[in-house]
Amino acid sequence: MPTGSDRPDTLIEKHCLPCEGGVAPLGINQANALLVQLHEGWLLREGGKAISRTFTFTDFDQTMAFVNAVAWIARQEDHHPDLEVGYSRCVVTYSTHAIDGLSENDFICAAKVDALFA
Repeated sequence: MPTGSDRPDTLIEKHCLPCEGGVAPLGINQANALLVQLHEGWLLREGGKAISRTFTFTDFDQTMAFVNAVAWIARQEDHHPDLEVGYSRCVVTYSTHAIDGLSENDFICAAKVDALFA
């Protein structure tokens, strides 16, 4: 398992590590330090236990294409967001349920979702 200097520097280059609990969630300061590496649309939610971003589209087909791309990322990283889907919008929320808060995995996946629009 890669650790420390063995891991890539940027969130987009990293991959999620299994989290079965037993570790502390990120604190607010740690979460804010990672949040600045994401698109400004990501916000801390639920008292720092989650991050979310709303994506808007011109029609249902674009929305569903986005949802499918997010699902592919989730499958590749084995880390799954909550999705709230409407006709022309999708709210993506990440939280690590096993630790009832945020982990680096949430930010890694958010960065990969951001890359869909780069």
